[in-house]
Amino acid sequence: MMRSLFSGVSGLKNHQTRMDVIGNNISNVNTTGFKSSRVNFEDSLSQTLTAASQASGTTGGTNPKQIGLGSRISAIDVNFKDGSVQSTGINTDLCLSGNALFVVQQGNQTFYTRNGAFNFDADGNLVNAEGLYVQGYMNASATEHKTINTNGSTSSIQVRAGKTMPSAKTEKANYINNLNSSAATITGITATRKDGTQEPITDSVTVGDDGTTNPYIAAVLTMSDGTTQTVTSGTYTTTHSIPLSTTVKIYDSLGTAHVVPITVEKTSANTWVAKLAKDEITEEDGSYTKLDMEPATIKFKNTGAFESGSASLNLTYYDKKGGAKTAAEQTVPITFDNLTQYANSSTINAEADGYASGTLDTVTIDESGTVIGTYTNGVLRKEAQIAVAQFTNAPGLTKKGNSLYVESQNSGVPNIGTAEGFGATITASALEMSNVDVAEEFSNMIITQRGFQSNSKIITVSDEMLENLINMKR
Repeated sequence: MMRSLFSGVSGLKNHQTRMDVIGNNISNVNTTGFKSSRVNFEDSLSQTLTAASQASGTTGGTNPKQIGLGSRISAIDVNFKDGSVQSTGINTDLCLSGNALFVVQQGNQTFYTRNGAFNFDADGNLVNAEGLYVQGYMNASATEHKTINTNGSTSSIQVRAGKTMPSAKTEKANYINNLNSSAATITGITATRKDGTQEPITDSVTVGDDGTTNPYIAAVLTMSDGTTQTVTSGTYTTTHSIPLSTTVKIYDSLGTAHVVPITVEKTSANTWVAKLAKDEITEEDGSYTKLDMEPATIKFKNTGAFESGSASLNLTYYDKKGGAKTAAEQTVPITFDNLTQYANSSTINAEADGYASGTLDTVTIDESGTVIGTYTNGVLRKEAQIAVAQFTNAPGLTKKGNSLYVESQNSGVPNIGTAEGFGATITASALEMSNVDVAEEFSNMIITQRGFQSNSKIITVSDEMLENLINMKR
């Protein structure tokens, strides 16, 4: 009977512990990133009354006779199942899904958390609610804005307000999209002089009253598709298509933008030419830019794919026409290898690098955990990449309060990298909800209550039996 008393006591203690865990789970039903726990029981030591015996020639074997001595807690496991995603609308809130945790640091101590309620402090540091620094990979390059090196060590993420970006001159330009292979060509030109008389042109004509030598103010173009067009400016050549007007924005060494006009026209089957529309630009402030570029022949294969062609644009900058040079002379290579020639509308467009100086305007965090700065010059810069840690046995981490975990001897060492690299996902402007299942916890509460009552009954019945035994002496 004394054994049953101790068995009952052990059951009471274990069910009390289980109730404590259930209470903690329910208490954290709305705690961001909380992971619920469960209690597992196992039987305790057993007293052997008779050991098992082996079969003999005359009798069979017998099983051992053992009396259990109660139960004990075998484990309190943490359930690292993902919680639901809750949208918050706050850009610095991050919901992490999958086998990974955010990395935060206080001094030299590193913690791990699933609570992604982050914000920027007064110094531009990305921190959690307790002020711990969120760890990641900073973009150390002053000129590379689209990629971040994530192979090095992590550091605290800091993006200061008012951060400036120096200007960058244009190093290259490239034409993209399509040129219409079915573009109509000019079969005849009738030019109109200033006095109103008309004159047929057999080769090339420039129209537009420039106040000096040009005698033609307009022209009627007869096209190969049977249509006619009246034009009042530009240069046109028989057997060529009507020139397509394009512009390339070039930034000089001081970050000033210059819009260079370039025309592209079809000269024969699968062949086009790109050339300057004019050889000088007068800017709004009176400064002057001299342009120089040899016409570039662009050829396509009969499949519509690009075959050959490139150009080199030279720019010389002056404070005024004939005045002193301002920015450094510049040569910009122009490529056309991203062009196609199909029987579709012409959508040709020029892209060029370079930009003016700018100041950080806004900061956002995207789905990959990349911190992106938007500058007043229109440049989007990847400022940092948030790091995450992956453990072989995440439930083996030790809880430290404030939704933080630390490495333990059974968690394994952390692998630090990016969410994408570990197969995890980040949802921006959202937080991970607690993964506590209230219905399951209420069911467990009832089971635990009944288990506690049953064990208490063992104690009371054993007590009654002892009382009856004592009363026998009376």
